[in-house]
Amino acid sequence: MCRSCAAPTGPNDLSAGAGRPRPGLSRRGLLAGLGLGALTVGLSAGTSVAGEAEAEAGAAAEAAVAVAAARNGAWAGPVQGRFPAGGHYGAPRGGGSHAGQDVSNSTGTAVYAAAAGTVVRRSWGGGLPGRTGNGLVISHGGGQYTYYGHLSAYRVALNATVTAGQRIADMGATGNVTGAHLHFETHTGALGTTVNPVSFLAARGVDLAGGWSRIDPGASGTTVVVIQHLMNQRGYGLVVDGAYGSVSADAVKRFQRSKGLAADGQVGPATWPVLVYTLRQGGSGSHVRALQTALNKRGAGLVVDGGFGAVTTGAVRAYQSVNRLVVDGEAGPVTWRALTG
Repeated sequence: MCRSCAAPTGPNDLSAGAGRPRPGLSRRGLLAGLGLGALTVGLSAGTSVAGEAEAEAGAAAEAAVAVAAARNGAWAGPVQGRFPAGGHYGAPRGGGSHAGQDVSNSTGTAVYAAAAGTVVRRSWGGGLPGRTGNGLVISHGGGQYTYYGHLSAYRVALNATVTAGQRIADMGATGNVTGAHLHFETHTGALGTTVNPVSFLAARGVDLAGGWSRIDPGASGTTVVVIQHLMNQRGYGLVVDGAYGSVSADAVKRFQRSKGLAADGQVGPATWPVLVYTLRQGGSGSHVRALQTALNKRGAGLVVDGGFGAVTTGAVRAYQSVNRLVVDGEAGPVTWRALTG
């Protein structure tokens, strides 16, 4: 686990475009550095009215991004592994406290973007005080950021736009650590203001410890497409649009009642295991489309044709390998849980 990775004891409002703190940087300046609005630092008196209009437009755009990012279904588990002893958020670290949650696995385990956004830091420690090792920071808009530390390799460039579930790096043991793990942080309000990443992701339907996701009515995104394909394999005839609206929710409730489950419409730990299928090469149908869609969220690049052929088998095996699962090419509950988390 991390030997350092401590949050600073005082305020720490960092710009995303630099590798060190910049005291006195305003919220407007921070947004300008992130490209989240047409904002200007140091406006003259003659341009103040235009500047205020630009600021309002930027704030509105930022708010819209934040609403979209907060939707259940828009987030994904960043890594597969286990929580090591003492690696929890808030654990003592010298003069401070542990700023994130550690997730242990072996060097080279795939690390994924927890949500869509832009890579704003790619450097030793991510440019954050008290952190060590290769690090990435992704801005998700609305003052939300995620940090990924102790990486062995980068798989995205600085300023790259990424999608939720996209592979961005490999787990490693760079910096002041006792073994390979991902040091994962969530920041909200400003870069440098950390919150507990376990509860932050749980509120967005993701179990950082690797459990099944929780997708509620009103969600949207690729995981909803997966659900709709799986429901269609069971004969529900849904439009596959990635929007978990009332029609899809009502269908899920009917399915839940048919299985003796609580008919709450949430596709979570009780519903996922009875909704997914164990699939292997030679299968075909909407459930295979669901699998191909889930693999594509993790970067497989498959044609979603519903045919479980050699290419899909190869993608399953590759996903299992980089996530340290049993590599058998079969999509069973363990693989499904990792893919949809």
